[in-house]
Amino acid sequence: MTLEIWTEKYRPKKLKDVVNQEDIVERLQAFVKNKNIPNMLFAGPAGVGKTTCSLAIAHEVYGEGWKQNYLETNASDERGIDTVRHKIKDFARTRPIGNMPFKIAVLDEADALTPEAQQALRRTMENYTNTCRFILIANYSSRIIDPIQSRCAVFRFSGIDKEKSKKHLKEIAKKEKLNIDDKAFDAILYLSEGDMRRSVNLLQSSAALGKKITEKTIYDVAAQAKPRDIKEMIELALKGKFMDSRKKLYDILINQGISGDDIIKEMHRQVYDLDTSDENKIGIIQSLGEYEFRLNGGGNPMIQLEAFLAQVAALEK
Repeated sequence: MTLEIWTEKYRPKKLKDVVNQEDIVERLQAFVKNKNIPNMLFAGPAGVGKTTCSLAIAHEVYGEGWKQNYLETNASDERGIDTVRHKIKDFARTRPIGNMPFKIAVLDEADALTPEAQQALRRTMENYTNTCRFILIANYSSRIIDPIQSRCAVFRFSGIDKEKSKKHLKEIAKKEKLNIDDKAFDAILYLSEGDMRRSVNLLQSSAALGKKITEKTIYDVAAQAKPRDIKEMIELALKGKFMDSRKKLYDILINQGISGDDIIKEMHRQVYDLDTSDENKIGIIQSLGEYEFRLNGGGNPMIQLEAFLAQVAALEK
């Protein structure tokens, strides 16, 4: 297996190859074709192609010389006002190399910038509009101040469709000569929740264990609870079999080493498929919210999850 990171190895270099964002790609291609790119805000969940689109734009606009005209900073690492005043400003004020009249500055995770840094960025965007275009990438556009949003063309990215994600993963598996069954693909898609980057990373991590990949391999690599184990545990509690449910919890939490937070998240996903009344489902969801809050507050996972199962067991009574 190659040591290269697959998320980089199989990252599209052209806009047309970006998965599942056809409407956005069509708009971006129009800008690229006219060589007139505005300041832009890419908003949406992780791993859906926001950074990939910014890189593809740079490749198509500048060709081989893209690195000299492209700056990418991660605002979660450099989130203060000094970064905007010095690093970004120094890049924006210099003339671009080549025929294009502007450079491109990308601020990844821009929603992590402090309010002061965002105010400084607003002025930088105004002052250097002739020599630099800004692409802000954020998971939550609401955390970007209104004056910046009004200066940008906003693009909202959606999660990757399962079938398109599966097709892309199958292409990678074929190129890497992996033997992987459909249940393993389904497990990857279930765990990644529309995050293409996580899907590819899970596939690569599983491939490190061998060319044959099964559903069990995926869950072992992801260190996530198996959905059927969680569902069985809740169903036992609903039937009033508290001790059996507790035994299952012990196996998941201690023997499998799954964290309390991950168990809570998986329980939340399984509740809606339980064969019980809507009234019980409402009670379970309310309890989950309470116990998730307790865990985040530092509660002991075993004690808190046992208390949750006891509360579920009491529902039927």
